[in-house]
Amino acid sequence: MTRAAGDAAPPETSVSLDHFIGLYEAKDDPWDVATKWHDRRKFAVTVASLPRERYRRCYEPGASIGTLSRMLAQRCDEVLTTDSVPEAVELARQNTADLPNVRVERAELPADLPDGVFDLVVIGDLLYYLSGADLRATVDGLTERLEPGGDLVAVHFRNRATGGGYDGFNAHAELLETAGLEHVVHHEDEWFVLDVLRRSHDVA
Repeated sequence: MTRAAGDAAPPETSVSLDHFIGLYEAKDDPWDVATKWHDRRKFAVTVASLPRERYRRCYEPGASIGTLSRMLAQRCDEVLTTDSVPEAVELARQNTADLPNVRVERAELPADLPDGVFDLVVIGDLLYYLSGADLRATVDGLTERLEPGGDLVAVHFRNRATGGGYDGFNAHAELLETAGLEHVVHHEDEWFVLDVLRRSHDVA
């Protein structure tokens, strides 16, 4: 899948909340993230790519039913997990009910970015659903909430059907252009792309 920067554009408007609500009305786990090997492997690689053994405060937007949230909870003192779909939020709460360090809330990006700062932000399979303006606002908002020295982890699937289209390759290219973030880890294969970026200590 040979790609070049700018070979695809984000959607003109962000994919609607109604679209995602419809997916959860049809199926509790629309993407089968809890059972598909490719997702389980992606989550395992994500956790293995965390540069530090332990984090204090993690923010995971677009967390769906909380499968990755459970794994992050083992490495973090506190995890704030959010999703825009009420059904997903309820399922994530059920799936993490035994984990006192996980809090699940409903929130949409970029409108409902949380207060405070985090030393870890993990965002997966979400950025390519956003319009160009919402993508930029989301990335800037996440960066602002990342404390100096904190890590931002992005992991997104690639378009394997055609090898093109606006997918993880393009979304991460936008992310990598963000000022104040230093590239720490990169993983890319036929299924997904993963990048870890660290906020520079010299950014106010």
